[in-house]
Amino acid sequence: MKKKILIVTTGGTISMKAGADGVVPSLTGSEIIKLIPGIDSIAELSLFEFSNIPSPMMTPQKMFDLSGLVTSMIEDFDGVVITHGTDTIEETSYMLFLTLQTKKPVIFTAAMRSNEETGLDGPRNLYNAIRVAASDKSYDRGVMLAVNDEIFSVREVYKSSTSQTNAFDAPHYGVLGLIDVDDIIYYRKSEFRYKFKVDRIEPDVDLIKLCAGISRKFIDHSINSGVKGIVIEAFGRGNVNPEMKNGIVDAIHKGIPVVITSRVPNGRVLGIYGYEGGAKQLEENGAIMGYDLNSEKARLKLMVLLGLNKSMDEIRDIFKEDRG
Repeated sequence: MKKKILIVTTGGTISMKAGADGVVPSLTGSEIIKLIPGIDSIAELSLFEFSNIPSPMMTPQKMFDLSGLVTSMIEDFDGVVITHGTDTIEETSYMLFLTLQTKKPVIFTAAMRSNEETGLDGPRNLYNAIRVAASDKSYDRGVMLAVNDEIFSVREVYKSSTSQTNAFDAPHYGVLGLIDVDDIIYYRKSEFRYKFKVDRIEPDVDLIKLCAGISRKFIDHSINSGVKGIVIEAFGRGNVNPEMKNGIVDAIHKGIPVVITSRVPNGRVLGIYGYEGGAKQLEENGAIMGYDLNSEKARLKLMVLLGLNKSMDEIRDIFKEDRG
């Protein structure tokens, strides 16, 4: 018997066509599905159009609302496929990774080429994502991304190219599996499998990226605006300059949790440098290490934990439990 798969569309390049003003969202969910001959032979499909927006317009609250929608509907289906723009897909999918309680497969997919380009990748990616969602092998593997014939854990993946169809990578971890013409092939399960049951998120979390010579004006603005949390995308192992270090310490003293990540895409932040502004000093002053999470995902995780009213010490312990 064919599996029942819910397709949720949100917009993105997979739904776009070229117009007078450039490439913009144009296709409805049903029109996207019609681009794929024989798609109904894979599974019994149902469609829900959540939105039709370019993914830079996606917000953390909309991501959380999408998670709630999937939670409310997934009981009636064997799996869910979500189409999304690539610019923020790693953030939206990670929000669902954090907040969905189901063990049923939830598969994100996308496209790098709009629907009037030669060699468009959207229909193939959607076709394959439905195959992944309908596979018995996909049960209890967490939220995943299926693109370019590859399967990733959304906790591990990030966008690594602005234009190529093989635009996603997972440093250190690699793919979970491959999508071949005859089968869905898994090599491993992700080690990261936590879930938080949360009724709300705290969206007022700032992200500050460091560069050489940066002053503390941005963190001062965050503090003075009453922000609830801050993520600092620091240098290397999680180091900052002395001026920024003083701003971070001031934020912590005011009860604002500060999570340290790295602007370097590979590796972990760790408190080993003890100079003025080194990550060891930051950690000793109460900063929370984000380890190998990138800044965008650390921000979403902090939003979820603040929505659960976790204390600073609890937040620190949860990030430590998740260290890669």
